[in-house]
Amino acid sequence: MKTYLLPCVFAFIACFAFSLLCNTRGKTLLTMPLGGSLGWLVYTLTLPLAAELTAYFFATIAVSVYAEIMARVHRAPATGFLLIGLLPLVPGGGIYYTMEYCIGGQSRQFIETGMHTFGIAGSLALGVLVVSSTMRLCAAARDGARQHRIF
Repeated sequence: MKTYLLPCVFAFIACFAFSLLCNTRGKTLLTMPLGGSLGWLVYTLTLPLAAELTAYFFATIAVSVYAEIMARVHRAPATGFLLIGLLPLVPGGGIYYTMEYCIGGQSRQFIETGMHTFGIAGSLALGVLVVSSTMRLCAAARDGARQHRIF
């Protein structure tokens, strides 16, 4: 229990600090960092069950759905919730080590780490794309159904 809950608390604190840095105010100051905690919880729960890139994908889907829901609740753009929520999932260490291996001339480690980091970034992008496209299709279908009603 401690191995799942404590990292989520740390993710919340990091996202809360980033929310303050982005000058977030009001109710969204607490709801934006919850997306980061949710994403990290989904990541840690799915990591033993699936490959790492799959865990990132499912965590990103959870954060994206949360961002879309909170955007409608708060009548705000989903991008803000998404930006804060994805912060714990961004492969910052992978980017750093990729560049370190590149500068150090360690070609094998550079390619290996770079491909892994690129895979994580692709999983994040694909998760956001799936949820965003689904929400747009649902909105288009709903708007199309409204136009064909006869009163």
